[in-house]
Amino acid sequence: MNWQSLLCVDRLWIENGEIRKMRGEHSPIRSQFHTDYDRVVFSSSFRKLGRKTQVHPFAKSDHTHNRLTHSVEVASVGRSLGNSVGQGLARRRLLPPHISSYDIGTLVQVACLAHDLGNPPFGHTGEDALREWFRQNNEYLQSLSKAEQADITTYEGNAHSLRIVTTTEMYAHAGGMRLTCASLGTLMKYPWGSVGQTKFNIYQSEMHIMRQVADRLTLATHGADTWARHPLSYLMESADDICYALLDLEDAVELDLIGFDDFAKVVKPLLGADFDDYQNIKDKKQRIGAMRGRAIGKAVDEVARRFFDYHDELLSGDFIHKDLLVVCDDAVNETLKNAKNLAKNQIFNHHSKLITEIASFGCLGQILDLIVPAIHAKLTHKPLTAKHRLALELLKDSPITDTDSLYDGYMKVLDFVGGLTDNSAGRLARELSGVGLG
Repeated sequence: MNWQSLLCVDRLWIENGEIRKMRGEHSPIRSQFHTDYDRVVFSSSFRKLGRKTQVHPFAKSDHTHNRLTHSVEVASVGRSLGNSVGQGLARRRLLPPHISSYDIGTLVQVACLAHDLGNPPFGHTGEDALREWFRQNNEYLQSLSKAEQADITTYEGNAHSLRIVTTTEMYAHAGGMRLTCASLGTLMKYPWGSVGQTKFNIYQSEMHIMRQVADRLTLATHGADTWARHPLSYLMESADDICYALLDLEDAVELDLIGFDDFAKVVKPLLGADFDDYQNIKDKKQRIGAMRGRAIGKAVDEVARRFFDYHDELLSGDFIHKDLLVVCDDAVNETLKNAKNLAKNQIFNHHSKLITEIASFGCLGQILDLIVPAIHAKLTHKPLTAKHRLALELLKDSPITDTDSLYDGYMKVLDFVGGLTDNSAGRLARELSGVGLG
């Protein structure tokens, strides 16, 4: 891998089943990566994140994060990381002539904005609900290949984010958003398919185009349809983990799930000698915000420094560690570890959160109970009942056609259900139950 190819601005699109290449025209107003940024921001999938769970489903506080605010904040941290690394690459004369150091910041920002597009309603619990339904109803999957079954029974938000930007959004089934290859590479935390994996980024439906992307980026090959990560994907992942750990605790203080002292104890190792500087801020919300901002800044500096400590391994695809955060100094690791432990013990198992998450299984299951049998009947050429026909009408924005395979049909189901917001999923389930009729 080399930076010339890793920053490839080719855009791929599909016509009559063939993958074609297009290169965006030069603009004095915005770079190729700014174009990618605009396409993500103006997409309907991005807007829907405003009604999707981050950690607290249907939180009553207006200040609590949802997937949209989380993605914007991750993108802000990612841009800072990218700008810092971009300047380091420029100083080392590693950037191609047409790429500026700030282009790296924009590129990471694009991936951060898009990283949660595929999250279903109710967050990770929604993923579990979709997986569980198909695994318990596997009679509908018998004719699918092993890889296709793995896709359908393992709804994965990361893979669905990639599917949205390459397949379903904007130029549907003709290249999706047609983002640059560099942006697609940076978006992939897990550049491989679903078979034998709990985390992955590529469904079989997108594998053919991602082979082309990996080839243009010259990603190192680690097996059949398995590639090394793009080095900048580690920055996107770090930004997500930093925000997930620290900002979710801020929400927990807002919701009275933990106290201010709990939050302060977590961030103290990362603030070090600076910790005492914030004790004179009387307003606790302002104090938390100031401490959180400083903690994120220190984490960003450390991650960017470690990126260059391991630059050659990242570039060759031989980086052996789980992520960049694990090679950061003890203060960063201790802070993030303590933040996640506190969240696990006092936030994720809180009664109000558990009740909503349990209900989400019934909510999404009720929708699948209606739609999947109808699609199975249509695509296996069995008689359609009146109920089947009505159920198929729910997918009118991406209708099931006679040319669809059964796998294609089920992927459209996952597109539909995964694309619902928390509110719309709950409302649809209530309507389907018949409660309130008459």
